[in-house]
Amino acid sequence: MDKERILAVLREVQSGGLTPQKALERFTTLTGEDLGYAVIDHHRELRRGFPEVIFGEGKTPEQVRGLMERLMAGSSANIMASRVNEPMFAYLKKHIPQVSYYPVARMAAVVREEPKEEGLILVVCAGTSDLPVAEEAVVTAQLMGNRVERLYDVGVAGLHRLLAAQERLRQANVLIVAAGMEGALPTVVGGLTDKPLIAVPTSVGYGAAFGGLAALLSMLNSCASGVTVVNIDNGFGAGYAASTINLMVAKAARKVQSATAAE
Repeated sequence: MDKERILAVLREVQSGGLTPQKALERFTTLTGEDLGYAVIDHHRELRRGFPEVIFGEGKTPEQVRGLMERLMAGSSANIMASRVNEPMFAYLKKHIPQVSYYPVARMAAVVREEPKEEGLILVVCAGTSDLPVAEEAVVTAQLMGNRVERLYDVGVAGLHRLLAAQERLRQANVLIVAAGMEGALPTVVGGLTDKPLIAVPTSVGYGAAFGGLAALLSMLNSCASGVTVVNIDNGFGAGYAASTINLMVAKAARKVQSATAAE
């Protein structure tokens, strides 16, 4: 429940359309709702601007359903669940008809607010094998209200593909760069742009890639200044971080435009 929704509840009380007791019941969910297997942080949207996101891996379909239904009851924002496989989605669809599935990203979501498409986040990935992680970042950022574009299969083995897209790199407010193998792509991209760059190591690669550890270490040791690194395969974390930066930039741009128009 964000600040606008809290004000809406208070106005309902003021107009007599809602009793103080009912308003209190709505607000008490902000302190956390104990479902036995999880405690939902309904207050997170107020603090962070977006509701809690469900991590589906390791949870039962029934648990994910319960969390999703309670989050839907406490917010009118988009509700997301990451790392959802197809059998889990099939179960969710039976009980929550409005849920959508993003198979490449392995995400399920109930979309109640059409994306506002603020600013621009560009998601770059080295190869087709990195798409699940890149798409997890894309879907996360889109559902959080960002305009997102893709630049795929531009790994350093064919550097001409990346160099041909330099103008697209410059247009974005934030870049997310996903790569496996030796993880060199974020360093190259970082040397071509002055924009914030979030690097995502993927677990793609042969034996000595050590499940993404080689790419992670390469990115942590990047010689390109300003490269920030999230954990292996953490497309969600990259999308969330990029959204925070992009929405802040978009908000600042609107303030400048308003001030200029008022002069």
